[in-house]
Formats: sequence, C-alpha cells, structure tokens
Amino acid sequence: MYQITFQFENGGKPVIVDAAPNTSLLDVAKAANVAIDAPCNGNGSCGKCRVKILEGTVDSTPTHHISEEDYAAGWRLSCASKPASDVVVQVPDIASAYQSRMKTADLSTGEEVATFNKLQEDIREAGVDISCDFVSAVLELSEPTLDDTMPDTERLALAAQDAFDGCTEVKLTYHTVKKLAKTLRDANFKVQIAGTLDMGVLTVMDVTGKLDAPMIGCAIDIGTTTVTGVLLNLETGEVVAKASSGNGQIRYGADVINRIIEQSKPGGVKRLQDAILKETLVPLTAVMCKSAGITAERILRAAVASNTTMNHLLLGVDANPVRMEPYIPTFFQWRGMVAKDLGFVANPDAEVLVAPNIGSYVGGDITAGTFASLIWNKDEFSLFIDLGTNGELVFGNRDFMMSCACSAGPAFEGGDISCGMRATDGAVEAVSIDKDTMEPKLTIVGDEGQKPVGICGSGIIDVIAELYRTSIISSKGKFVRDGGRVAHDEHGMGRYILARPDESETGREISITEVDIDSFIRAKGAIFSAINIMLSSLDMDVSVLEHVYVAGGIGSGINMENAVRIGMLPDIDRELFTYLGNTSLAGAYAMVRSENANQKVDEIASNMTYMELSTNPRYMDEFVAACFLPHTNRELFPSSVQE
Repeated sequence: MYQITFQFENGGKPVIVDAAPNTSLLDVAKAANVAIDAPCNGNGSCGKCRVKILEGTVDSTPTHHISEEDYAAGWRLSCASKPASDVVVQVPDIASAYQSRMKTADLSTGEEVATFNKLQEDIREAGVDISCDFVSAVLELSEPTLDDTMPDTERLALAAQDAFDGCTEVKLTYHTVKKLAKTLRDANFKVQIAGTLDMGVLTVMDVTGKLDAPMIGCAIDIGTTTVTGVLLNLETGEVVAKASSGNGQIRYGADVINRIIEQSKPGGVKRLQDAILKETLVPLTAVMCKSAGITAERILRAAVASNTTMNHLLLGVDANPVRMEPYIPTFFQWRGMVAKDLGFVANPDAEVLVAPNIGSYVGGDITAGTFASLIWNKDEFSLFIDLGTNGELVFGNRDFMMSCACSAGPAFEGGDISCGMRATDGAVEAVSIDKDTMEPKLTIVGDEGQKPVGICGSGIIDVIAELYRTSIISSKGKFVRDGGRVAHDEHGMGRYILARPDESETGREISITEVDIDSFIRAKGAIFSAINIMLSSLDMDVSVLEHVYVAGGIGSGINMENAVRIGMLPDIDRELFTYLGNTSLAGAYAMVRSENANQKVDEIASNMTYMELSTNPRYMDEFVAACFLPHTNRELFPSSVQE
C-alpha cells in the first residue's frame, strides 16, 4: 500500500489516503471524494484529469494530452498514472471549480430572476392555479393541570380541529409527536402548526414555537453537470434562498452512459446515489436553509426535475436498462416518496415529487420545462430546446407534442475539446474576431482582469462561427487562411490561438484545433438533425415554426445568430427565438407550490409522444448531412454566409 496525499491549489485541507499499487490516481481520488474533472470517466480520451506530482513517483502511460514540457514539470493524467511510491499530488483549482463556481442559470442575475418570475406569471395566466396547498395556524392551548390531564396529542388535535372550518379529523405525524412535549412547554403552549388539509383530514407535519415561521418548499433542477435549487415561501411564492453547485457524480463521467456503466459495477448504485444525494443535494439544501434562516423541518414539499438517468441514480434504481435496447426505464411516474425514504434534508414526511419521465433519454427536466414553456397552451407550432450535456427537444402545440433527445456529447460543456472547460472562472464565454487582423476579443467568466483558462460551450459556438464568418475555416472546419493567430503543428494540423501562454492564467496556450472543431460540428449536427427528423416525420419543415424556445444553462450565453451561422439552430426569423432560462427549475417551483401544477406536468408527460432517434433509419443520413458549416444543403441556411 502507498500513501497518497492530495493537495489543492486553492488551499483546501489536504486529503491523505492509502492506495494499492495498481490503482489509478483517478480511482483513488474517486474513492476519497476528491473532485478531479474527468469527463470521459478515466478512459484517457479527454485529457482533463491533469494533476501535478509534487513528491514521489508514479507509473504513467504516455499521452498526447501532456506535452514534454508539462511532463517534465510533473503533470500527469490521473487516469493513466498509478503510484509507485508514496505520492503527493496537487489537484488544480480548475479541476474542482465546478463544485463551487459553476456558472449556471441559477437566478443569480436580475435578468434571470425577471425571466423566472415571468414564467410563473405566464403559468397563472394559462389557467394553472399555483396557490399554496398547505395550511398553518397559531394555536394557544390551555396548559395541563392535575385536574386537566389530557395528553399533549389530544390537546393539540382538539385545538387544531377548531382552527379550520370543515376539519373532521386530525392526524399527527411521528415527527410532530416526537418533538411535541418540549415544543409546547418551551413555547408556553402557544405554537404554530403546519400541514395539509385534504377532504376534511388535517395532517399536522410540524409544530414550532416560532409563530411567524414560514412554510417552505424546495425546488431542485438536477442536471448532468450542474445542480440548482431554490427555497420558496409556499404561501407567498417568494424565493427565500437559492444555490447551485456541480453534480457530484461528474467524477464518474461527463455523460449519462459512463455513469450508468459505473453504477453497474459492485457498489455502484450506492456510490452514484451518495454522490448526488449526500455529496450534492444535502449540503446544497443545508446551505439554503442557513441562508433563509429556517430549519429543515419547515420544508414541507420538494420537487426534483432531472433527466431519466439522473432520476434513476438519485433514487438508487438500476439505470442499466435505459441504455440497452429496447431502452426501457424502470419508471416514468412515481409518487409517494417522502424525505425520510431518501435521507433528504427536509421535514421527514415532506413528499419528494419527481417530475415524470417521457422516455429513456427525455426525462422530468423536459416535462417540467415543457410545462413552463407553455407550448401545450398555444395554437401555433413551437419548438422547445433544452441545451446541456444532452440536447432534448419538444415540438407541438395544444393539440399534440412530440419529443426526442440527441446525443450531442459533452462538447457543449467543454468536453472533447482540447482547451474546453465548463463555465467556471476563466472560461471564455464569448468571442469576436476581426476579419482583417484575425485578432480575437474575448469575454471571460469571472472578475474583471480574469485571464482565460479555457473555453466553454457558448464560447466555442462563437469562435467557430467567427472563424467561419471571417473565412478562416472552410465549411468542413479546416483552416484555409494563414497568419495572425492561425498556427499549424508538425503534421500540418491547424489551430486558432485564443490566448498565447503569456496571455493565459495557466501559462499554457489556449487554442481551438481542427480536431476540436470537428468534435463540435458533430455535436451541433446532432441538434439540427434531430430537429429535422422530428419535423420531417410529421411532413413539416422549419417554416412552420412560430416560436423557438431555448432553455438550459448553456442557452443563457448563446449568441443565437452564431448558433444559426454554424447550423445548430434553424435559419428562421431571429425574432422567433426566445431564451427562457432554467425552465426545469421553473417547472419544479410550480410543482412544489401546487398539486394542480403537479397534475398538469403529469398530464403533459402522459400526452407526449416520444421518438427514439437511435432507431430511426434516416437519422444517420440527416446527421452526416448536418456535419458541415452550416450544412451540406445550403438552401436550409441562406443567411449563413462568409465575409
């Protein structure tokens, strides 16, 4: 056994663990809950799991991802390195930044809050009542005496029944009874109760001596990469706390397939469930409770919106059938779970709602998002697109809706891109290029003066669109202009240099290569071919679209013009495109407040047709046709021209 010491560039407390000689540093880190960014889950293809060996020696497999200079400086891929002695390993700050500084659509800006609030207003105007389903009352009880020996439970139940018209029966939960004696006496028998009143039955879920304690709901959007949550006052609808973080499962791979494979290994079900529940949701919710100044017992309902695989992994359900033909999930809809079943931070009897799945790769995040988009309430044809680690689409109107998902891969999150990264500090998120000088103007995530570290999804869209617009690359993604920041390696492979070593935060060149461009063209091709297949299966084309709603974290930074220019989105009137923000979270928010909204989401899921693209005989032809800039059929993109 060797001793491995993980030190953190950002100054965190070192982690010291023992490791067997034939275990990769990445696997050791996973077992020790040390976050190392590994989008490919350790198969050596992405080159993102770089660590620096400070002391000791490792057996390391050579890789083109590590230059000779970096290798000499101690840099290694953790997935390809095994300890040969006691080792001190430095984990770069960027490797774990996704946990705390991921840029997400998390209501952190005034624009995001305004968009979120507008969605709720639109839902109400569509006729969905999202008023509070819970009740509360302040009760002043007579204190027991030697002459009045009624037990606390009966004393509370009688007072509670008197407080509500139509109440014929009172039930007290175990959680309420367990804390009742102390709460009553500490509060001099003046307390507030909270719970549900249904068909004359009052279920008291909590009792507190704090007479102005709000009733709280928790809405959570679980993405493959990021997780966002809000706490809301169930009566007023006010958001009282919000938070976001990276999905702790990400160390098991950037895509759902790698995580399903990891889950199928011995102990994998628990590892994946713990990563999202114990390591992500529990701390995230605890932070929000502290921010809101409430105890977790005041969370009376929670709603989760996530894709089909994430739903399975969260609940500890085998997800392997999701990736195996005929691609059948264990469940679409599942009601009846409460917080104590999962170990979730909330009132033990708080129902945990899971937005229903539609198919193997279209899950609750899309049903919740479709609900929030209101395409189900419109006469005109609309297209709803959620852009993230995967691309999910819904097309239709009030008469019908069809959905599908395409495997865009991790490119939109920076995976499979040599200098790609997620939208954390130092990520290039927007690019413009001067046609004459070929010099770039970069917009970077982080504080003013932040130097670039890499490039995220929205920035990749921009740079490829700009390279094509300025005729620096061809429709095949090959470099056809020299000079400026265009360089070639010894094999003639071209690249565009966004930041030279002295201009970057890391001291390494940041560039986008022909291989990167090819990977991204495949990702954007997957999106457009999915749109085309879905429309053509209904004997329609993009001309029928009257609204295109774009949602998801990556959508917030997308330049729609550039997305059309590269052939990712259809070439239609740009006024038809609308960014809706985090619709998954907005839908979960409505579900928490109101059973009416929850039932509407269930109805939407039940009425939606799911198309499995992987079995469509025309999909591959459409995909290949879309793997050019902007497309092999230029008539589909008349406005996408080079200067």
